[in-house]
Amino acid sequence: MHQSADRRFIDAPKAVLHDHLDGGLRPQTIVELADQVGHELPAGDAASLDRWFVDSASSGSLVRYLETFDHTIAVMQTADQLRRVARESVEDLVSDGVVYAESRYAPEQHLNAGLSLDEVVEAVQEGFDEGVASAAARGQRIVVRQLVTALRHAANSREIAELAVRHRDKGVSGFDIAGAEAGFPPTRHLDAFEYLQRENFHFTIHAGEAFGLPSIWQALQWCGAERLGHGVRIVDDIEVDATSGRVRLGRLSAYVRDRRVPLEMCPSSNLQTGAAPSLGEHPIGLLTRMRFRVTVNTDNRLMSGTTMSREMELLSEAFGFDLDDMRWFTVNAMKSAFVPFDERLDLIERVIKPGYAAMTIPR
Repeated sequence: MHQSADRRFIDAPKAVLHDHLDGGLRPQTIVELADQVGHELPAGDAASLDRWFVDSASSGSLVRYLETFDHTIAVMQTADQLRRVARESVEDLVSDGVVYAESRYAPEQHLNAGLSLDEVVEAVQEGFDEGVASAAARGQRIVVRQLVTALRHAANSREIAELAVRHRDKGVSGFDIAGAEAGFPPTRHLDAFEYLQRENFHFTIHAGEAFGLPSIWQALQWCGAERLGHGVRIVDDIEVDATSGRVRLGRLSAYVRDRRVPLEMCPSSNLQTGAAPSLGEHPIGLLTRMRFRVTVNTDNRLMSGTTMSREMELLSEAFGFDLDDMRWFTVNAMKSAFVPFDERLDLIERVIKPGYAAMTIPR
């Protein structure tokens, strides 16, 4: 189900801030690992399994969407499994032209075979390091960082926040909370966010995907989120006059734009979960036109049958975005990345801008 993108989108250097490690496995890897551990899959071969993931994730329900992760998480329980999945994730991102990636996952979901939380993070980092080294040996540069995620419905976000901080200089650059939004507001995890702020540590919050403006407001004003995971429902605070086309921002949307709060937008995923009715109607078009801090992301490459290049191409088809827009999205992402300023600047000036400049030169 993974559709190939136009070569120019693949060649363009890209940065992804919102990519779930457990949502990007190769179908063949799932088949092989499930066979080793005796986990029953809904399809027996890679091609059929690939289709099942995309079809199941396209039901229009976030809850049903999240259920597909039962099968990926089941084969990510040992250090070897985690290393393989992490290494292959880097390999797939590099082959898609990604030069910077933040990969998020919830360590507490990978303890069934006896690993500790720290061992989970260490195994993932080993896999990332292997993937980055392999790319470097081929002359390809990619920087990969972990975002350690806590679950909205669980009660141990403080413990996971402390885990993230323990590994802050060993590959982990940020924290996140994820899971079903409705009924599980970010304010349930204030202790974790206050701890992270005291530690001067970066964090993003899934907000404004399946739930509306209150989720976004709480994430920003109560919890202090630096970025919004999705944030698509900020459009509910924007009025567009049907006759004149004039746009009026509400107080919250104006605040988000004025403060340059990064929006980690995931177009294909949003269609699957019902956060947008169609790509042409996705708020990313309006938000880009209004110059919010928009970034483009994959969310879950397996479930959405997508890549960063594919997302860029779909947006080009829907809104007429060109390479200049793609560069703008990519620079936005790097400006918003959870790595030191000098590292962000180096990738922007030495990799991203030259990469796009080379693509616009007549050949």
